[in-house]
Amino acid sequence: MINELLVLIRGAGDLATGVAWRLHRCGFPVVMTELAQPLAVRRAVAFAEAVFEGQHTVEGVLARRCTLDSVDEVLGQGEIPLLIDPEGTSIRSLAPSVVIDGIMAKRNTGTQITAAPLVIALGPGFTAGQDCHAVIETNRGHFLGRVIWDGAAQPDTGVPGPVTGVGVRHTRVLRAPADGHVEAHFAIGDRIEEGAMIAQVQPTGEGPAPVIAPFTGVLRGIIHPQVFVSAGTKIGDLDPRVSPEHCFTISDKSLAVAGGALEAILGVYFGHRSLPVE
Repeated sequence: MINELLVLIRGAGDLATGVAWRLHRCGFPVVMTELAQPLAVRRAVAFAEAVFEGQHTVEGVLARRCTLDSVDEVLGQGEIPLLIDPEGTSIRSLAPSVVIDGIMAKRNTGTQITAAPLVIALGPGFTAGQDCHAVIETNRGHFLGRVIWDGAAQPDTGVPGPVTGVGVRHTRVLRAPADGHVEAHFAIGDRIEEGAMIAQVQPTGEGPAPVIAPFTGVLRGIIHPQVFVSAGTKIGDLDPRVSPEHCFTISDKSLAVAGGALEAILGVYFGHRSLPVE
């Protein structure tokens, strides 16, 4: 039965949240783990926000920060438990049927193929059959969301895909101009005009470094002000399509990746694909 297959997802950013949301809606019990200071930018649609707020709801599904001792209680309430567990030590205690690495570090930060009967990884940095049993393609394009059972996802280009309105002339990704904490001047969902100061990074002992809007758009995401960032870190997302509702709903990309994860799980536990044996 689906409700007996515990899925543990490492990471709770927007892609991992899309996967958790879809699996939860299908009836899977889902547990997530995160850093003590999550680097999520699309915070409105990232369960990582529960680290700071205690709980966070995305499209009707609630994630609650808790400890290992209260995981069963939170699951029993129909919610998603979120553990601060960057090392994934809870995997041994919870013994999930499925582990999904959704950290999106573009490299393997410690997930092993032996972590669960079925181990799935999102995006580049993993090879099916070595680090995990299956990889889900996260690169936009023809293969987005496909399940890879042999080999790796497409390599990270380091360049966000072109967005309607600005093409490749500008990137929608905002990066920290200096080390420090980010002080936002706008809220997620706000329209921002080209040239406006979106935020400032407050370096220790120095004057603030401004983050300027390269084009007119809607602030799709901004990193939490409690997180200390290094220069060059992704801290925001400015969307030129100027659709505020997109800031508060799970993206097409996240749902496509979630569909791949769902396919992999159903294929192994309820379909024709044999469960990998180590």
